Amino acid sequence: QVQLAESGGGLVEAGGSLRLSCAISERVSNTPTVAWFRQSPGEERQFVAAVRQYNAATYYSDSVKGRFAISRDGAKNTVYLQMNNLKPEDTAVYRCATGSPILSSLRSDSAYRNWGQGIQVAVSS
Repeated sequence: QVQLAESGGGLVEAGGSLRLSCAISERVSNTPTVAWFRQSPGEERQFVAAVRQYNAATYYSDSVKGRFAISRDGAKNTVYLQMNNLKPEDTAVYRCATGSPILSSLRSDSAYRNWGQGIQVAVSS
């Protein structure tokens, strides 16, 4: 079973930056799609970003587009989420996930099979 481990979370002031890492136990080239989701207390899990292996296409939610960037390092089997201009509403537990979703399901958490434990990101105002 594929294992994922997130790192890089923490507390940052509004306007600051963080880079999350998702270390994957198998080659990134063997993972069709890697995505980041987030969840705040009392809210549903929300899609943040995804990157597809076969064409390196990236996808973002409207709420983070232009501020966040997803990327991958095949040599390190790691996917990153660079988060800039953070806002208090970005506060959540962030989890990375892998799977093989079709394009229309790419933003759905049910399309992903393997999940990390999650890491807290807190943005103060």
